[in-house]
Amino acid sequence: MLKPALKLRTAQQLTMTPHLQQAIRLLLLPVADLRAEIQDALDENVMLEAEEPDMEAPAEPEQAPDPFEAAAEGAADDDSMGEWAETAGPGDAPANPAPEGLFDFADRSEETLRGHLLWQLELESLDARTTAIGQAIIDAINDDGYLTDDALSIQATLAPDVVTSEEEIEAAIQLVQRLDPAGVGARSVSESVLLQLAQLDPSTPCLELARTIATEHLELVAERRTSTLMRLLQASWEDVEEALLLVRACHPRPGAAIHAPAAEYAIPDVFVRRSDRKWIVELNASVTPWLRVNQSYAGSLGRGEQYSVLRAQLQEARWLVRSLEIRNETLLKVAEAIVERQTDFLDHGEEFMRPMVLRDIAEAIDMHESTVSRVTANKHMHTPRGIIEFRYFFSSHVDGDGGERSSTAVRAMIRRLIAGEVAEKPLSDNRIANLLAKDGIKVARRTVAKYRDAMNIPTSTERKRAGTVQ
Repeated sequence: MLKPALKLRTAQQLTMTPHLQQAIRLLLLPVADLRAEIQDALDENVMLEAEEPDMEAPAEPEQAPDPFEAAAEGAADDDSMGEWAETAGPGDAPANPAPEGLFDFADRSEETLRGHLLWQLELESLDARTTAIGQAIIDAINDDGYLTDDALSIQATLAPDVVTSEEEIEAAIQLVQRLDPAGVGARSVSESVLLQLAQLDPSTPCLELARTIATEHLELVAERRTSTLMRLLQASWEDVEEALLLVRACHPRPGAAIHAPAAEYAIPDVFVRRSDRKWIVELNASVTPWLRVNQSYAGSLGRGEQYSVLRAQLQEARWLVRSLEIRNETLLKVAEAIVERQTDFLDHGEEFMRPMVLRDIAEAIDMHESTVSRVTANKHMHTPRGIIEFRYFFSSHVDGDGGERSSTAVRAMIRRLIAGEVAEKPLSDNRIANLLAKDGIKVARRTVAKYRDAMNIPTSTERKRAGTVQ
């Protein structure tokens, strides 16, 4: 017969203490957010002060504990706590940590397309009614320079203060379309291109042909179907090519000439450089303030109730300093483990990337996979091959006769094969799979197609058509 009973049992479990929660949150933060977090702490906590970091090469850290285990142990003792074309390329790595001011390249201009258009509208010396209509039209223009509202919507915006007709609004639209930049205020790409072509000298060769293309055949321009254009326009190859040059010289997003979004720069958390036949990993100390407890304030605290707030701030300061130390140690360990495993990639390029998953790094540094996942999220390292996100180094494996290959390496091989193909006879996906098989890499045709699509590379038919056009 069963009956209820009470039993005592001793067990250990991880508790989500405030210190542990703080350690988890700091591990997830990228450099920019971490700096903001530290600045807020400096502003609010008098027990914290910033110190200048020692810019010498850091010593090899001792075995860093898992931050969650360390946090749990510390919690037990509170007193211890769409252009037309776009290209980009990697940069070069510095020999030393980034000098001061390295990341001060962002455009700080506050000029907007709306302000630029309103300024020009004021110079037109229009009557108050026309100016109000023009302002409503400018308000309906997006950052790319296109008018997003129709005449009825603009009428509704102006009512009841200004009652207008569609004819008045259309006339005001044409007025706005004469403003700088050329092509602004258009309602479609075709209209924008026509407005920009209207700025050219009427005697420009093939201008009428370019207008016809912009009006009726922009899709064929995007698909590079020059032969089809020649047939539809009944024009010679030379005339069509010259007309296409005029069309492609137009800006598809005219508003971007005025309102270009500020460039966002990835701030590296670590620097990787070559030294004495080995790769050195260093924390980017120049962008992360170093904190310490203000010993003058901490030593002057008494035990009275009037010091309770300051004692709480002292405890928070110790927690934060320790959490930052754990973050830096863990980040450095993970980065060193990644670099050690991906030395061939750093030496020779993408085709030598090794397959790697979170478990591999977790086992190498004796930490949990979830810790490695948090450390690698939104973190970057500066290498001779550019600024690379930590998670770029993690990829699935593809079977091969010479051992497992990284999917990143296979993509690089596919890209190399396509780059070296004959334009008139591009390689099909099946042919690429056969060429990879000769190198000992077993991939199916559909896998090649998937990787090719992920790299935005057209099919062999489209590449052949583009090669024929060119």
